[in-house]
Amino acid sequence: MFEQTFKNIDDILHKDAGCSSELDYTEQTSWMLFLKYLDDLEREKSLEAELEDKDYSFIIDPQYQWSAWAAPKDSSGNFDHNNALTGDDLMDFVDGKLFPYLKSFKERAESPDTIEYKIGEIFSEIKNKIQDGYSLRDALEKVDELNFRTQEEKHELSHLYETKIKNMGNAGRNGGEYYTPRPLIRAMIDVMNPKIGETIYDGAAGSAGFLCEAYEHLKGKATTPDHRQTLQLKTFYGKEQAPLAYVIGLMNMILHGIEAPNYLRTDTLSERVADIQEKDRYDIILANPPFGGNKNKQLQQNFPVKSSESAYMFMQHFVESLKGGGRAAVVIKNTFLSNTDGASIALRKQLMDDCNLHTILDCPGGTFLGAGVKTVVLFFERGRSTKDIWYYQLDPGRNMGKTNPLNDKDLAEFVSMQAGRALGDKAWIVDVSGLDEATYDLSVKNPNAPEEEPLREPQEIISDMLARDAETAAILEDIRGML
Repeated sequence: MFEQTFKNIDDILHKDAGCSSELDYTEQTSWMLFLKYLDDLEREKSLEAELEDKDYSFIIDPQYQWSAWAAPKDSSGNFDHNNALTGDDLMDFVDGKLFPYLKSFKERAESPDTIEYKIGEIFSEIKNKIQDGYSLRDALEKVDELNFRTQEEKHELSHLYETKIKNMGNAGRNGGEYYTPRPLIRAMIDVMNPKIGETIYDGAAGSAGFLCEAYEHLKGKATTPDHRQTLQLKTFYGKEQAPLAYVIGLMNMILHGIEAPNYLRTDTLSERVADIQEKDRYDIILANPPFGGNKNKQLQQNFPVKSSESAYMFMQHFVESLKGGGRAAVVIKNTFLSNTDGASIALRKQLMDDCNLHTILDCPGGTFLGAGVKTVVLFFERGRSTKDIWYYQLDPGRNMGKTNPLNDKDLAEFVSMQAGRALGDKAWIVDVSGLDEATYDLSVKNPNAPEEEPLREPQEIISDMLARDAETAAILEDIRGML
């Protein structure tokens, strides 16, 4: 329905000097989409209030409403080109009046959990990069073709926006910052099996893929007004430090139907683990924290296990942020399982002592496009120590890549077998009492895999090569005698 419109918007932005990448296209489309969404939402609420003979107070002042400056209509409901700002006039309005007005909502909002505060947050972080007022006018007219009125329209728009995020992630080397493959997320959520009333948290939320998919998983189960209000206000919580990832994540949640997300822009790692209280804990944690980063020593002081590796800091934060009996599924580099440095060993021991690390999913290379590393997913529950670990080695039977990405069918067997911890060629259980206490090595070592032939000694290889050379020389000599 709207796919061609999205392509047309990208084509317009591609020609503008201020936009040079998929990241720019997504960022600039985001703020226009948000304002159109907000206008449709306000008009829907105004109509509902009118039908109930109630008053509705618009959030946005009349002169800044979408229908006033972005898409004015004449008395027949057609686009009014005579009154539409364009060129330099449009640029002056957007940069000089509209953005400062919307940014000011952050200071005027009653609390961070309101839509007013989110408006201020978005326009405090995002900037209009479009340089040509005529290009901006063309883009606005295309965005105005999109509607958010029916559930079908909202679903398609959220799906198309997810595709833009995926393309944005694939365009850069840091693709994992923006996009975790949705089939992997859905499998993690299926294993977690969240219930309405449970709180779900991602402290490195990026584009909010985990929270959006968890919402999709639960919304069909929300059968009462109380359930729906719980999903809107008291279920999904996220934090993100990077400005662009935060804005895109916020927009993604809104497009999926969470009107005022509990999504904060903050550095999660700046919080001392020792300061986390019961009110700060959650029932479920789903995350793919960034790795690397080389965090400074001052930040490392916030964590019992000192490491400059950001993923290790996030792991400690997640363990402490779980309620007793809380469940987590966290993506991490597979080297975490076997690294022999002190921090890696200490963190593996702490995880198994404080939590039941019951499942490790070994993901194939190419799961994360552009990331260049292999990953595993750790599934654990806080409150009792680990006795044994169920491993599953995911093997889709093909090389992973842009044309062969992970799909839901690839993970169906894992989800099915995990429920009963079934054993098979790709699944086995390791008793942790047999681990080497000097290293706590949790490396993925499939005992069912066929043994590889032992490597030959170099002398044996050289002798074999010389023998083959002699055989070849004899054959060539015979051929020469025939000439």
